[in-house]
Amino acid sequence: MIFNTDTAKKTAELLLQINAIKLNPKSPFTWASGWKSPIYCDNRITLSFPPIRNYIREEFARNIEKLYGKPDVIAGVATGAIGIGMLVAEYMGLPFVYVRPEPKKHGRQNQVEGFLQKGQTVVVVEDLISTGNSSLQAVEALKAAGANVKGMVAIFTYGFDVSAENFKKANIQLNTLGNYDTLLELAVAKQYITEQEQETLSAWRKDPSAWGN
Repeated sequence: MIFNTDTAKKTAELLLQINAIKLNPKSPFTWASGWKSPIYCDNRITLSFPPIRNYIREEFARNIEKLYGKPDVIAGVATGAIGIGMLVAEYMGLPFVYVRPEPKKHGRQNQVEGFLQKGQTVVVVEDLISTGNSSLQAVEALKAAGANVKGMVAIFTYGFDVSAENFKKANIQLNTLGNYDTLLELAVAKQYITEQEQETLSAWRKDPSAWGN
């Protein structure tokens, strides 16, 4: 669920402006999963543009406090959300931790890096939601460390049905700055894509694993 429509439109416009999101239905990208995709999203690019990262930071902070009150800790999901998560924590004056995909193989073998006490309330910051699997693994790691996870916020979601099911099953509330439907509407309005290309992009979202094969 997006925080609100105006924020979703503004986020889509900013991500398109800096090519953090690229739309290319005629020459699809190949994801690490092997999926063919007419869209590629790399929200880490936002960190290189101070006005945009500040906008994201402040929208996250405002909406986190509105939804959950002030948590004890902000957690970022490695590696994509470490930077923006840290900025949000700094802006809110809160401690920050980040969550690795898996525990370290040496030393203290931590999966959650930073100081986290059992029972502390945590809001998780993520950069991008596709299926939601890796994001929810981070939530499980935080819970295993004793955290009380209040919810997750993300910059952008593709809005796959499978991700909605995964978050519902995990009983984790997800809210995002931007989403796929708003992105496509804005991309047509601003002439980044044609209406025909919008149809192609909409078709991909319905069955991304089979699209283009």
